[in-house]
Amino acid sequence: MVKYQTRSLDATFLALADPARRAILERLTLGELRVTELAEPFKMSLPAISKHLTVLENAGLVIREKQGRERRCRLAVGPMKDAASYLARYRQFWEQQLDALADYLEKPKSKKGK
Repeated sequence: MVKYQTRSLDATFLALADPARRAILERLTLGELRVTELAEPFKMSLPAISKHLTVLENAGLVIREKQGRERRCRLAVGPMKDAASYLARYRQFWEQQLDALADYLEKPKSKKGK
């Protein structure tokens, strides 16, 4: 069984729990962006975006670098891969459970007493 660092997974799932942070990650799948570019579609201040970026950065999902006067962000996939691997184990378990339930429900019911 693969060992996962609990803190790393906790930070990843905490970061993914917020829809604004998920939207930021979605935008970063298109490539590296300046913080101001990331903030454009959101109805929130730059300091609020910065707080979300800090959470994503602490989880290791975003790398923020200063280039001159600008801060640029890019996606880091490592923690997301770890979370996907973690969830894949449970997916296999639940698929087996649901397949067993489907098999049970599809069996013809025998009448009692015959």
